[in-house]
Amino acid sequence: MRLGGGSAAARLAQSRTVHPRQAVPPELLRLAAYQDRVVSREQALGLGLGRHALIRLLGEEAWRPLTRGVYCTDPAEPDWRSWAWAGLLVGGDEARLGGAAAGHLHGIIEEPPAVITVLVPGSGGRPRIAGPWDFRREQPGMRRPGRGSPPRTGVEDTLLDLAATAELDDLIGWIGRAVQLRRTTPDRLRAALVRRPRMPRRKLLGELLDDAAAGARSPLEQHYLRDVERAHGLPIGTRQATLPGSEIDVWYQAYGLLVELDGHRGHDGAGRFRDLRRDNRSTGRGLATLRYGYGDVVGSPCRVAHQLAANLALRGWPGPLTPCEGCRAIMPVNLAG
Repeated sequence: MRLGGGSAAARLAQSRTVHPRQAVPPELLRLAAYQDRVVSREQALGLGLGRHALIRLLGEEAWRPLTRGVYCTDPAEPDWRSWAWAGLLVGGDEARLGGAAAGHLHGIIEEPPAVITVLVPGSGGRPRIAGPWDFRREQPGMRRPGRGSPPRTGVEDTLLDLAATAELDDLIGWIGRAVQLRRTTPDRLRAALVRRPRMPRRKLLGELLDDAAAGARSPLEQHYLRDVERAHGLPIGTRQATLPGSEIDVWYQAYGLLVELDGHRGHDGAGRFRDLRRDNRSTGRGLATLRYGYGDVVGSPCRVAHQLAANLALRGWPGPLTPCEGCRAIMPVNLAG
């Protein structure tokens, strides 16, 4: 009986053994910094953190669990990038971010998406776990090496993935921003399109890339190029022209005429005064300025075209304007008024 009792006492004493406090290994700290403060249980134990030290960090709330087996390595609220890394660690070594998540990381979509798309190899299973992630399988032939930190699809593949379902103006803006930021070029996007023989909206994408190659960057600029200039046989102006102290949206250099396209942002308050100063500088150079907003170009492209044609004609353009179907439908209204 004494032997048995002693054994029980020993086990109790052993269960109360206080394990020495272990510091987080430097290699693990470096990995956590690289992964936006997030590590997996496998990584933590593999880089030398003891199981009891892990339990202590979680119990003291120095680390916080994000999902099963994935932790944020400080008590601060995890940010979007931390959640993105957590999804990648759940997805496995070959996982990468796609869709709007990749677009945000490339700088072509401003706001981080609420749902983070995580792409996993098609040969593996798709994780079924609660959280802000949408795990999708990739076909083996579509996979290319992930880029950056966190790993994500390349710019061209990201844009083509988004193009399948995006709203037209969103897609135009993303393509224009990617080209403007020099993340890609229309030629590289065309080459990526060739690699996708079953790509939906192929014709539309080809047209958008032609517009981007012509210098149209925003949805408003592409509407102007397509619905005002091309649809009415007007001269094609120079896009993003630079004059001393100014960048011009459209410049008809041969006729001394500028067109400024005022989108939804940047033309109120201080932006309006910048516009006035820019117009005044242009007038001092003998240039005339026409200024149109989204409602003009999208809502009344024929009226804008006829007004533009009249101003070009005053400055030597021989014409003529080619009426489009929309013009014929509303004639004989004074479109140039």
